[in-house]
Amino acid sequence: MYRELRSHIINLLNADTRLDGRKLTEYRKPIEVEHNVVKTAEGSARVKIGETEVMVGIKLEVGEPYPDTPDEGTIIVGAELLPLSNPEFELGPPGIQAIELARVVDRGIRESKALDFKKLCIEKGEKIWMVIIDICPINDAGNLFDAASLAALAALKSTKYPSFDGEKVDYKQKTDKKLELEKMPIAVTVIKIGDKFIVDPDTEEEMAIDARLTVSSIENGTLCAMQKGGDFPLTMQDIDKMLDIGIEKGKELRKYL
Repeated sequence: MYRELRSHIINLLNADTRLDGRKLTEYRKPIEVEHNVVKTAEGSARVKIGETEVMVGIKLEVGEPYPDTPDEGTIIVGAELLPLSNPEFELGPPGIQAIELARVVDRGIRESKALDFKKLCIEKGEKIWMVIIDICPINDAGNLFDAASLAALAALKSTKYPSFDGEKVDYKQKTDKKLELEKMPIAVTVIKIGDKFIVDPDTEEEMAIDARLTVSSIENGTLCAMQKGGDFPLTMQDIDKMLDIGIEKGKELRKYL
């Protein structure tokens, strides 16, 4: 079954088309971004790419800084892959897929300096804001990396600080102070199947991949993070091609924010 599917996909790609009729570097439609979908969170967003749907919530908590960065706040990214979104997922501690999904989102935000961690400092060496980013796929129809990264950015963009008197946070009272985003890193996952490159794979295409490269870039096209996956190696020529596709498609996705 797998070999037949892969062979069929490669034959289609060689004819410059895909299972659903899309072009090789075309995203599924519609692409939708909805802000403030969870009223109890400081920020939230829901993103749909085709039938893939991901929700992200943001909580702001007061904590202690790390000893080596006493004047900087931080981010903590977690992902929970529920059977609700894909029957292949299982309940329990985060598995490899959930950990990698959280890591890809974390890396894009952290390495791009999308947030100025120093602005998250409340009192040097004593108190900081911790930005908790929770990722929850609602329906996994392929390409969770891009959907989750876009949803995280949209949620951060809508985040407002809760009321804080210096000692206690009142989560029932939101202020008008917004979390400042310094940059807008967009992640695009480029897939290699055979000798062809595609973006936004559906579930069946994900079963046939040789390698993937998630490329995060900011507004001016500067690369800020990469994550490689898949069982097969990539040549330098492959990476150059995938970077070009990732950065160019990132400009397209950014418009939805």
